[in-house]
Order: sequence, then C-alpha cells, then structure tokens
Amino acid sequence: MDVIYGLIPMMLVFGFLVVVVFIWMAKTGHFDDLDGAANRIFMDDEYPEDLKKTSDKVLEVETTLDDRSKEKKGGDKKLD
Repeated sequence: MDVIYGLIPMMLVFGFLVVVVFIWMAKTGHFDDLDGAANRIFMDDEYPEDLKKTSDKVLEVETTLDDRSKEKKGGDKKLD
C-alpha cells in the first residue's frame, strides 16, 4: 500500500510531462506532414545532371586518394 503513495504522484508527473511534450511537438510542426515520409520512397530524387556531378566528385576523390597512396609508398623507400 505504501508503494501506491509514491506511484500515483509519479505517474501524474509523468503524464503531465507527456502532455507538455505532445503540445510542444504539435506547435513546432512535427505532425504537419505525416504522409510525406511514407511517400518519399516513391519519388525519384536522382536526376541525370546530379548523377554526373556526384560521379565527377567521386572520381576526383578516388584520384586524390590514389595520388596520396602513391606518394606514401614512394616516401617509404630508402635511397641507397
């Protein structure tokens, strides 16, 4: 019976916090677009011009990494 005296106020405080968080989320717009995330999987967000830009960036990064690895290998050799 003594446990109930602690649990009831604790559950009331917890319930109040849940209501406050729910109101805060509703005011900040977390529930505005419920279908957007579900339908986003069906949308194509890759256009040919975007793919070309990203592929150019990937090639540039790969080339830079290859150059760095060659420099590192060449720098480790001892000259006699």
